[in-house]
Amino acid sequence: MNKPMSGVKRWCCSSALLPSKIFTKITTYRFGSVLNIQFDNELRYGYGLINLLQTVLVLSLISALLQHCLLVQSACNHVERDSLLAFCNNTSTTTSKPLNWSASEDCCIWAGIRCAVVHGQDHVTHLWLPLGGLRGNSITFSSLTNLTHLSHLNLSYNFFHGPLPLDFFSSLKKLRVLDLSHNRLQGELPLGRNDGVLLETLDLSSNFFEGIIPTTLFRSAVDAGSLTTFNVSNNSFSGQLPISAFCLKNGAASSTVKFLDFSFNDFSDEIPSDLGGCSELRVFRAGFNNLTGPIPDDIYDVKTLEQISLPLNRLSGPIQGGIGGLSKLRVLELYSNQLNESIPEDIGKLASLERLLLHMNNISGFIPSSLMNCTNLSTLNLRVNSLVGDLSAFNFSPLQRLATLDLGNNNFAGEIPRSLYSCKSLRAVRLAGNVLRGQLLPDILELKSLSFFSVSNNGLTNITGALGILQGSKGLTALILSKNFMLEDIPEDGNIVDPGGFQNLQILALGGCLLSGRLPTWLVKLKKLQVLDLSVNLITGSIPGWLGSLPSLFYLDLATNFISGELPKELCELPILKSGQSDLVNRTYLELPVFVMPNNATNQQYNQLSNLPPAIYLSNNKITGSIPLEIGQLKFLHVLELNNNSFSGSIPDQISGLTNLERLDLSLNNLTGEIPASLKGLHFLSYFSVASNDLRGPVPSGGQFDTFPSSSFDGNPGLCGPPAVQRSLYLGTGFLVTILAVWILSRDSHQRYILDRVSSTTNHSAVAPVQADNEDTSFVKLFPNNAYYASMDLAISEILKAADNFSESNIIGCGNFSLVYKATLPNGSTLAIKKLLGDFGMMGIDFETEVEALSKAQHENLISLEGCFVHDGVQFLVHPYMENGSLHFWLHEKFNGAMQLDWPTRLKIAKGACSGLAYIRLLSTKQQTVFHLNIKSSNILLNENFEPHLSGFRLFQSNFTEESGEITTEIVSSHFGYKHSDDRHESLAILREEVYSFGVVMLELLTGKRPVEVLKPKMPRELVGWVQQMRNEEKHDQVFDRFLREKGFENEMMQVLDLASTCLNRNAFMRPTMEEVAELLKNIGTISLHHYEDE
Repeated sequence: MNKPMSGVKRWCCSSALLPSKIFTKITTYRFGSVLNIQFDNELRYGYGLINLLQTVLVLSLISALLQHCLLVQSACNHVERDSLLAFCNNTSTTTSKPLNWSASEDCCIWAGIRCAVVHGQDHVTHLWLPLGGLRGNSITFSSLTNLTHLSHLNLSYNFFHGPLPLDFFSSLKKLRVLDLSHNRLQGELPLGRNDGVLLETLDLSSNFFEGIIPTTLFRSAVDAGSLTTFNVSNNSFSGQLPISAFCLKNGAASSTVKFLDFSFNDFSDEIPSDLGGCSELRVFRAGFNNLTGPIPDDIYDVKTLEQISLPLNRLSGPIQGGIGGLSKLRVLELYSNQLNESIPEDIGKLASLERLLLHMNNISGFIPSSLMNCTNLSTLNLRVNSLVGDLSAFNFSPLQRLATLDLGNNNFAGEIPRSLYSCKSLRAVRLAGNVLRGQLLPDILELKSLSFFSVSNNGLTNITGALGILQGSKGLTALILSKNFMLEDIPEDGNIVDPGGFQNLQILALGGCLLSGRLPTWLVKLKKLQVLDLSVNLITGSIPGWLGSLPSLFYLDLATNFISGELPKELCELPILKSGQSDLVNRTYLELPVFVMPNNATNQQYNQLSNLPPAIYLSNNKITGSIPLEIGQLKFLHVLELNNNSFSGSIPDQISGLTNLERLDLSLNNLTGEIPASLKGLHFLSYFSVASNDLRGPVPSGGQFDTFPSSSFDGNPGLCGPPAVQRSLYLGTGFLVTILAVWILSRDSHQRYILDRVSSTTNHSAVAPVQADNEDTSFVKLFPNNAYYASMDLAISEILKAADNFSESNIIGCGNFSLVYKATLPNGSTLAIKKLLGDFGMMGIDFETEVEALSKAQHENLISLEGCFVHDGVQFLVHPYMENGSLHFWLHEKFNGAMQLDWPTRLKIAKGACSGLAYIRLLSTKQQTVFHLNIKSSNILLNENFEPHLSGFRLFQSNFTEESGEITTEIVSSHFGYKHSDDRHESLAILREEVYSFGVVMLELLTGKRPVEVLKPKMPRELVGWVQQMRNEEKHDQVFDRFLREKGFENEMMQVLDLASTCLNRNAFMRPTMEEVAELLKNIGTISLHHYEDE
């Protein structure tokens, strides 16, 4: 905070800066009365003109003399002036307003400088230049060490880099306020001799400092009771939290520290039991670290605490009852940890509590009734725990300030509590993923501010009553009712009578309800509707043409119904999909995120509607006739699924006009004719299937068609192309009957629809869970490369139990040919079990041969193969479990995930992944070749220390001749966005294709962007092209992720960018080998980063 200057206020300044008019005014002010008297006397006594001029001359000399005296008195200390000029000379600026301090002799009037009289002499006490666009380094800060009376230094939100000088703190002993936040400073904090430094406020947040914070640092400030604020958030500090440096104990004087922020760092170990010594602490933040162990008991002794924020760590154990003693606590954030047991009853004593965020833990038991005593609560989030109880028994009515309530994904029973409707401030309510029953009551209309309402995946009844009531909620924007109202009828227009109902609704999700009837005409009234999900129902009749008139609709899911008739041409008139005006899509944040289960069995969290892919899902119906030619008008469409219908005729050439299309599925229809060669122009197409039709002629080659597996074309005997392997996963004409039976027997569907679950699901290909039979005596084949597991006798029955019989709740990933399950063994160790699906195809190599060969791939950056087994004819692989998931998850899916991946971590990931890829080359033999043809960020897995491990590499039979160099085995190539369209499937070219794919991964690490961006209207969608454009325009700084900019690592990032560009050369044979890339990467970042040149 910019405090007022103490001491004498500066009025005197040099004539070089202040014009002569000012001095004229001063002179007039001081001598005006003398002049007036003189003029009056001259006129009265008739003095001559000469006398008058003499008088004026004398007064002018007096004025000049006084001006000189003032100037001499105002001159600042020359030593301090020289120090400031040295600071200025070692500082550049990114703005059009340089400091220009040398224009005046008096440094006390320079911009950002304040002086005060200390012991009778002027000294510089304030240097205050935040948001100045200033650049500098260690030399710049060394220039300040002569400002021995400096008490306030604020250089925040600038571009200073490098480490602080070793004598920085010891030279500035009068420093009271230091704010260097939001720069790119790095290195360890200078120790030096810090005795006597009595800082009050220290803010070093959002830099790149690293190392351990010594407990002796600023001890004098703590002992003297001066330090109140310490903020080092968003850096790379490690080790144990230095609590003892700030919290006094053993009878020492009370600490005056009020604000401690260690969040977004790399701190580990348990939280020390020293917090009780911070008796005046108000805010304690240490979230987004690697903290373990329990919450220390002595934190409950700090009665002054107003905020405790410890999210996204690995804290375990219970929340102790002592929490009730923190009567001033307003914010308690403990989400995304491993806390267990129940919420203590004493939490009801927190009368000041406003935000309680305990979601994504292992908390069980009941919600204590005393929680309703926290009448100041505005946000209550207990989502994804194991809480139980009759929700209708809770009395929410005292929580009149409650605005956001999220109790999703627990085991609450009963009905929606009537008392909830009395909480008039509620804007967002999620009760999804529980076992609630009953009907919605009209009392919900009492919630005048309600915008987001989700009760999906429960057992509610009476959809007609629910919609009839909810249409009266005028502010409702998101209504998610999926997996309720089982086997009821969709209400007709007569039951939705209010013409003004749902006029602000943007999301309507009724998927998975098995509703009967036709598409209701009242939908046409929802002019703001952007997302409509009616999938997995029993809807009959045809698709009405009026559906294409909805002005805002861009996401339509009618999959898995009994819809018949032809696809109306009017549907191809959807305004947003036709115009491509993505700016019309609502880009504001939802009150609560929504979760969508896509076909890849991984939940996607969406905080904005604009991040959903524009899509039309009509698969698994009975639609007949030809695909309308007008489909080519939907320029903005990214996903089109028409599979498993009865479409006939040819594939329209007009589909090639869908230039943004990423997914096209026309399989399981009656299509005839040839595949249009023009479809090769769909450069963003990553998934394509026309399997099980009656197509003839050649399969197009070139472009994206070279990346599609043979299964994309199976079941078309008339197609000319490589030998096709029959795909075993198609379910045929009995699919709808099967899916109905599954739904009746099980409430958990394996379809894609919008709902609010965090547990994963799978796709149609794996409907039935694995059933354990009498295999107690059958064991997993464990390989000797891992002594820990090799010494075990691991029964298949133990795996089944550890993976919950391979239930969908244990799915942690899905690939083209596999599902991955998490299995926790009784001894506490965790494994990842990969279930191989469909045409995984051992490429001419039997299962045991391949797994034994791959088990020998032992490298610190490869996912090791621990074992394998066959169960019910299905092949399974056993891998170690990676705690932090995939790189793709952290860069593109996890909230604030990219922010937590600093540059050294990203560089470490790049080096490790490349090292693993280079090692793969050593595994190839004359008879067998190991390729990694699916290099992408989702196949780079991260352990608890963010060490990268490659998954997805394969063994192939190397049947190719030196003359042709062609591999005769069908090979599945890299995922879309990671492959150059001109690359050929030849042995040497494939190796260089891997280099290209890794080059794309390096761009992801540098930019934080996806290989192909979705709904980014003002920039090219393909990452490689965009980066090349930025480089051509010499806008390199715009390429880097905003979380990496101005952190002092631009030189390293530029080196990686240059290396990535060589990997992305259009000529495959101009690219380096993977071994060369690994060697070049190894040398980046090994030179000391403590010395920089001014930019």
